[in-house]
Formats: sequence, structure tokens, C-alpha cells
Amino acid sequence: MGSTYNLKIEGTVKQIILGTAGHIDHGKTALIKALTGIDTDRLKEEKERGITIELGFAHLKLPSGLTLGIVDVPGHEKFVKNMAAGATGIDLVALIIAADEGVMPQTREHLEICSLLDIKHGLVIITKIDLVDKEWLSLVKDDVSTFLTGTFLQEAPIGEISSKTGEGIKELVKTIDEYAQKVPERDSGNFFRLPVDRIFTMRGFGTVVTGTTISGHLKVGSEVTIYPKEIKSKVRGIQVYHQDVPSVRAGLRTAINLQGVEKEAFVRGDVVAEKDSLKPTYMIDALLKYLDSNPKKLQNRAKVRFHCSTSEIIATVILLDRKELSPGDQCFAQFRLERPTVVLKKDRFVIRSYSPIRTIGGGYILNPLPSKKKRFSKDVLQELTILKEGSDKEIAEQHIKNSQLQGVSKTELSFLTNLNKKDLDETIKRLLSNNAIFQADIENDIFIHSEFYNKAKEEIVNLLSDYHRRFPLKEGLVKEELRSKIAGNLKEKPFNHLLNALIQDSAIVRDKDIIRVKDHKVKLLQDQEKLRNQIEQIYLKEGLEPPYFKDLDQNIIQKGGRDLLEVIVKDGTLIKVKEDLYFHKKAIEELKRRLVDFIKEKDEITTPELKKITGVSRKYTIPLIEYFDKTQVTVRIGDKRILRKRQ
Repeated sequence: MGSTYNLKIEGTVKQIILGTAGHIDHGKTALIKALTGIDTDRLKEEKERGITIELGFAHLKLPSGLTLGIVDVPGHEKFVKNMAAGATGIDLVALIIAADEGVMPQTREHLEICSLLDIKHGLVIITKIDLVDKEWLSLVKDDVSTFLTGTFLQEAPIGEISSKTGEGIKELVKTIDEYAQKVPERDSGNFFRLPVDRIFTMRGFGTVVTGTTISGHLKVGSEVTIYPKEIKSKVRGIQVYHQDVPSVRAGLRTAINLQGVEKEAFVRGDVVAEKDSLKPTYMIDALLKYLDSNPKKLQNRAKVRFHCSTSEIIATVILLDRKELSPGDQCFAQFRLERPTVVLKKDRFVIRSYSPIRTIGGGYILNPLPSKKKRFSKDVLQELTILKEGSDKEIAEQHIKNSQLQGVSKTELSFLTNLNKKDLDETIKRLLSNNAIFQADIENDIFIHSEFYNKAKEEIVNLLSDYHRRFPLKEGLVKEELRSKIAGNLKEKPFNHLLNALIQDSAIVRDKDIIRVKDHKVKLLQDQEKLRNQIEQIYLKEGLEPPYFKDLDQNIIQKGGRDLLEVIVKDGTLIKVKEDLYFHKKAIEELKRRLVDFIKEKDEITTPELKKITGVSRKYTIPLIEYFDKTQVTVRIGDKRILRKRQ
């Protein structure tokens, strides 16, 4: 994407993003040009109208050596959504107030947005001082001080400049430099994320997206996923401040050249992130603060404009613990979005009213992938209180509990908690050692909460016990049939884990694919014993020409003969040779002896020869010889059978 320069972005060099805020025509763009020489108004319409419409970007090398990224935001009330997008990822805000006008509506709204986004550091710059006298300037400063009382800018340094004459610019640069040194470096976070604020194409390079890297690290050649569409791509190149770099980290204005993705695939608000690290959602659980400047209460199910990172999405607000939210109050809320987005725990958001449009509140994310919540539910409010106030251990345990028997993988838990690998490993270790959770699938690192794990164990035993009561002649339940009966759609590996635990506890027994309670034994009543003997005698008498079971006397079948048949087969008295065809074990054993003797003498046997030995039709001869093949008495070679070596 251009020539490569020796731009250091790694190591200990602190990275700071400064964003402007303030009313339209208060001199934000002019100030940036005076500081950097860069005109951030790049659109033809912006130059013709003399107002900023879209976000603008610049950078400034400070005397200390720190490179300051700068985001210029529009001040017009129609473009506050663009301002909210630009405020994402800034570390330091410069609130611009023109000396000739003082505090205006968007001055207030922009400051509210910065507060809702939890921006903690900033300075105030009074511009256009060349247009007023000293007495007026003093009045404006007093007004500004009163306006800032009780806000995060109450103690902020105040600069006075004229972009036109250059007065105060040098002093301002020095102030910014000194203040920037005091701003703590941001936490690099868990996953790489870049919320997209610009998309364009470059000849010879293809699609380029820009944004502020809000977390993580990224290298050229890395695989990424573009959310919420979940498009896969690869990083061809990275630029920071128009210079090619091999990698980038949180806190930098970044341009990424992506491989194999068309410009049309993107919209502002999309997020370029570490491959497969996030999950799109149509719902978000959050703590919502309603501004005290609002003229009326917020009603449940109100339509709002939900701004998070660089996206704006129409949403319905579900107030979870009240019917309406009063100005200045806060509560737990679920936002149901009209289109998907991706967020992480603790991400900040702003909401604006649907119509007329104005900023009304904001807050931060508690659960980035929730289920639909029931209002006024004690359990829901307890869950959200844990997600708001709990320790890492309590929060992770709550997410595992939420998954019930589905379980949560370590990868999913990393996304839900937004914990780094070290903290997550320590959290999981503590939960396992306390027996709060179980690792139900070692290969895929899936964890189930002990509450649901133990309930599932009880449910398995109860299901089997009930089955034995209803079908006393059945040996037990087929494994997969048992799994299908457990509430919660339990996956195969966690289910196997539960079965093994119950077997170790001597609660159940597994015989191949049949599962039964350990103390279950098939016991026949007197009438059933009589019928069983009747069936056995039929097969014993008929020898090698038994009837197919379906052809038995219908009275036998209707009295429970088929269930008894399973019992007789299970105890080895009858042998199933093929579907619905059974032989008494004595007949099979006698035939086997004669078959083995014949082959030992002749070395081989044909089907007609076996037919001659048995004296029965092919209807029985073919199933019998195939049975001896299947039970590894004989092996077929062409049209003949020989004995397997073990015979």
C-alpha cells in the first residue's frame, strides 16, 4: 500500500488516539489543520458546504516523540451518528468550544456521548479567540467552567487558540504532549478487533478498510474473520499513519488491505477480528444508563438507535426489572436488534431516540450472546447482577451454568468472559478444583456445570428405573435411545462421560449398547415362565426347520411372546440366525459339530453338501451356512467353505 518506513509501533512506545468533539463550525477541522497541516475534510460536499460530514483522520508527532492519532468528527446534529462512530477507541478527547458562541447543543450532546463511552481523559480548547475581546473571552471561560462542573473534564486543562492567526498553537501542542504522557496506555485486550469506519479500494491492492484497533495484535499474513457476515480473509498489508508496518496493536489508527474481499461486502460497523474469535448476535444484555437531561421516561419496548463501535442499529429496548426508566436512573436491559452485530463484555454503547433523534443514554455490555430474557424474573436479575459485579470465577461459572447440558467450550468461554488466556486458565482451574464444573469433553474442552451434570446423572437413573418398571422383560435401554430421552439435547461425548461416571458409581451397567440399572434383572411371572417354556419347546422340537416367529400361534405373540423371545435369546437358549428366524441352541450346536467333522475329513464343504447333512431346504441351509460364516466357524472361498484356523 506504499513505501515502507521505519515506524515503530511495538515495544514500549505508548499509542494515543485523540478525538475531537464539539458543535458545528466551532473550528475542529481548522484546528487539526493548524496542528498537523492535514485537511481532514476530504469530500467535495464538505468543502463546498464548509462543514464536516464524515470522519476525518490525521496524526501529529509530538515533541516527546509520541505519535498522536487524531480523529476529526462532524459537529452537525444530523451527523452525530458519525461522531459516535469516531469516538470509538479514542483515549483522549479534545472538546472544542468557539469563543464567539460558547457552549452549544452539540457541545452538550458530544460531551454526554464521551461520558457514556467512558472516556476518562480530555482537554478543552477554546477556538476563534481572534474574534472576541478579552472581556468576552473571560465570560466564555467562566461559562465553560460552569458547564464542565461535575463532568470528567472538570479539572481538564483549557487551551485558548486561533487557528487563523496561529496564536496559542505552540502552547497547545506542549499541553497536549504533557497531558498525553499522563494518559494510561490501554489494555491490549483479548482478541484483535478493528471496527470499520471507512472502506475503499486502491488500484493494484484491492479492498482497504480503516478503523481504530481497539484490542489485540495483528500481523501481515494473519487470517481474519469479517463480522457479522463471518467472511474469511487474509491480511495482505497493514498501514499506520500512511506507512507500511509488519504488525499493529491496540491504540492505533489502522488501514488493512484484505485479500479476496470486495468493497461491496463491507458496511461501516463491520468488525475485522481474529479468525473465528467472535459470535454474531441479535440480542445483547447490558446495563443501561438513562441520561438525566431526558425530558421524559423511557418506556419498555421503545425503539432506539443502538450505537456500538462504529455501527448504528435499530433496536427494541426490553427493560428487565421495570415498566419505565426515569431520567438519571439505570437498569438491566436487553436490546433486540434488527440486524446482527458482534460485541464483547464491557464494550460501551450509546443509544439515541428513534425520532426525533437525540442522545438519550448508554452503558456497557454484560452478555454478548444471551438468550431471550424473561422480564421481572428473579433468576434473570440475579444472573445479570453476577455478570455486572461478580469476580472472573463467578462470571465464568454463570456462563457455564447458562449453557445447562450443552456445555461451554474453552474458546466460547474466552469470548463470553473476554478474559485473556492466562486469566481464563486460572479461572477454569479454580472452578474444576472446587467441583463447580466438570470437563465433559476433554478433546473439545467442553465444561458443564455440576448442578446440571448431577441432575443429568439422576435423570439417567430415573429414566432407566421407569423403563424397567414399564418393560420388566426388557434388558434395558439402547444407549442412543436413552440419550434422546434426556432433556437438554445432551451431546454424545458429555453423555459418555456421564455414563462412565455412573458405571464407576456402580449405579448402572452397560452391556454393549444396552444400558440398565445395576440391580435390574429380568424376572418372569408364573404365566410368563409357562409361555417361555412353550416357545422353547416349539423350537427344540422343530430342530433345523423352525417356524419364522411371525408364523407362531397368534395367541403366543399377543400374550407377550415377542418380549419373551428377547429373554430367551438373551439367555442363549435361542439363537437368532437372521431376521425373525431363530434356532434352539442344541440344534445349532449339534449341526456345528457335524459341520466341523465333515470339513476336517473333506477339507471343505459346499452348500449342497451342507443341505444333504441337514436334510432341510435352502430356505434354512443358506441362513445357517451364513450364520457359521458370521460367527467365524467357517470362511467362504468361492462356492466353498473351509474351517477357520482356530477350529
